Amino acid sequence: MDPISELIRSAKIPIGSWGKAFFDFLTTNFEWFFDSIADGVTFVLDGLIDFLLWFPPVVLVAVIAALAWWLQRSWKLALGVALGLLFIVNQGLWKETIETIVLVVGAAAASMAIGVPIGIWAAHSPRAWAWLNPVLDLMQTMPTFVYLIPVLILFGLGIAPGLIVTVIFAAPAPIRLTYLGIKSVPTPMLEAGEAFGATKRQLLWKVELPAALPTIMAGLTQCIMLCLSMVVIAALIGANGLGKPVVRALNSVNIPLGLEAGLAIVVLAIILDRMSRVQVGGAR
Repeated sequence: MDPISELIRSAKIPIGSWGKAFFDFLTTNFEWFFDSIADGVTFVLDGLIDFLLWFPPVVLVAVIAALAWWLQRSWKLALGVALGLLFIVNQGLWKETIETIVLVVGAAAASMAIGVPIGIWAAHSPRAWAWLNPVLDLMQTMPTFVYLIPVLILFGLGIAPGLIVTVIFAAPAPIRLTYLGIKSVPTPMLEAGEAFGATKRQLLWKVELPAALPTIMAGLTQCIMLCLSMVVIAALIGANGLGKPVVRALNSVNIPLGLEAGLAIVVLAIILDRMSRVQVGGAR
């Protein structure tokens, strides 16, 4: 190694040591806080899973198919949803599928609840967007496995850290698309609202959000797909679901199990994607 490179290396910035000290401080002083969050999330998600598993699979399949028809008014989609879920039941992966649905829907709901207000705030505050944009770039470009380390340290193993890491991964999508939708509202619409004496709150609820709704709903669809893509990775930190048999198949080179679980994930992804394409103003 040349002298200049050796000199630079010898003056290494101890980022790793600083990070360890920071997380040691958090776990020492706020362990009760993170444990409370993990216990609360686990209680809610496990309760939902137990409640859904109480029903016979055929009943839930019929309910989900009916929901698909109600959302999209398409009997073909409802039939496809029913056949897809019956295929999962046939493969013996119903329990894992319910665990995955609860995790994905919970993470998507939390991501939208966080992302939409932040996106609205950023769209109305250029200074906030200037600070937020690089943070979102960092969240979207950082390797997924890097999220697992701090989450695992703070929240331990289980479904709660699985949901939290999924929310961190998926939240930038609704933030960006909500921001884009609000910023894309035509200026004449806003001027017309102001001309009729609308307040800022009325402009938001009656002009901006209705005009931005298609973009926001696209953010919901993308958010659900991002959450589902984290299923296998969340299984590495103890979250149950379809990711667990995939990891088990990978560790044991079990080709049949891997194919069955992989196809179940694909079927579930198609079902959630088609069902989440909510019609806005007569268009999907």
